[in-house]
Amino acid sequence: MTKINHVTHIIRKTRTLSAVAGALALSLAFASAAHAAGAQAITAKDAWVRWLPNNLPAAGYVTLVNAGDKPLDLVDISSSDYGDAMLHQTVSNGSSQKMVMVDKLTVPAHGQVAIAPGGYHVMLEDAKHKIAPGDTVHLKLKFSDGATLDTPFAVKSPAQTK
Repeated sequence: MTKINHVTHIIRKTRTLSAVAGALALSLAFASAAHAAGAQAITAKDAWVRWLPNNLPAAGYVTLVNAGDKPLDLVDISSSDYGDAMLHQTVSNGSSQKMVMVDKLTVPAHGQVAIAPGGYHVMLEDAKHKIAPGDTVHLKLKFSDGATLDTPFAVKSPAQTK
């Protein structure tokens, strides 16, 4: 092999190795981004709705778990099964209790918040179709980081929730 052919051969191999290394780096970057996008910090567990008869408003409950390093705020709730879904909190004033609407609920970093009877709850009004115990309804929970959770909630009768 002549010196020029040898140099040309080395240049081609170097370009090929560079292209392979570039493709590998790009592939790893996409894989990392896809993993980051798929790894959601916030999850929901134990989601259920206390159903009431005669089209009365229902209440939704869930535990939100934040595995991330930053606190996240629950900032919006919607449902394809209900016309209105609002976050409320039951507040005691001595001998009486009242419900107040809440704009957001903070889920601490590496922590959890229970939306549970006697405290926070999701007020569900204007059912868009007949809903009964044993059904599953879906609530879309939106968080301050842009994450959304389409969460299934098991519908239970008041007798099932005691």
